[in-house]
Amino acid sequence: MSKATPKTLTIFAPAKLNLFLHITKRLSNGYHTLDSLVTFADIGDIITIESAPSFSFHIKGPFADAFKEEERSTFLNGENLVIKAARSLSQVADRPLNIKITLTKNLPLSSGLGGGSSDAAATIWGLQELWDLAHDADYLVPLMTKLGADVPVCLNCRPTIMQGIGDILLPAPTMSEIPLLLINPMLSCATQDVFLHHSGTFKKKTTLPENLDSVFDLVETLRTLENDLFEPALKLIPEIKNVINALNAQKHCLLSRMSGSGASCFGLFETIEHAENTAEKIKAENPDWWVKTGFLNRPERY
Repeated sequence: MSKATPKTLTIFAPAKLNLFLHITKRLSNGYHTLDSLVTFADIGDIITIESAPSFSFHIKGPFADAFKEEERSTFLNGENLVIKAARSLSQVADRPLNIKITLTKNLPLSSGLGGGSSDAAATIWGLQELWDLAHDADYLVPLMTKLGADVPVCLNCRPTIMQGIGDILLPAPTMSEIPLLLINPMLSCATQDVFLHHSGTFKKKTTLPENLDSVFDLVETLRTLENDLFEPALKLIPEIKNVINALNAQKHCLLSRMSGSGASCFGLFETIEHAENTAEKIKAENPDWWVKTGFLNRPERY
């Protein structure tokens, strides 16, 4: 009798973008509450989960070597967020971790694209499928919030208004697929350090239209909003300004902005051809930058 073929799941972990990010308050524990429109790109990492005799974790891809040693551990006590997510869910669901997880790391680390959070959310989603667990279980949000503020919004990877410390998730305006250019100057930007440089000026929550059906509608709305972490990030990584200037110099770029706590920036375009042509020009002038094109609101996730 032949052995059954081990079940293998491949899960896409898309880049998370903050189209705007306002800081609304500083809490007594040092955390900040946010008001942000979050969406996802069809650019990202890949999580592969396979049945195995025992647990192991492996990293490959263009940014595999960027992890610290403690985040590269192949064992269940490792510090990588993927391992923490798998370990937490197995404990809550009382399931043995007889699996091999492989992370293909395509996104730069500490880049303002929520890569680690998206990887953790993809791991949770994949294990829920493997173990036939409910995707709306009561324990999920507390488990994910403990892993990181961005993990809950990354689970369903759809446009969302994110408030609080990432624990308040509200429906976003309807949006179309939008051509996108993503750039990172290949400089890490630690989120905690960026928040420490925030001036302490806070904003009220924003009311958005119900529909942002075209890229022009979206751009018109975003021009009235901003990323409150842009100036703090500039103090740490001045090169971010060069990325924004490079995008603004292109005639077809409708809007440029830094995502999250940086240092990645994005440009929005009317057509993918405009985005790709712009990418070629910027890459030729800045060969050391990470430059990718794709679409917002089109992550073919699972």
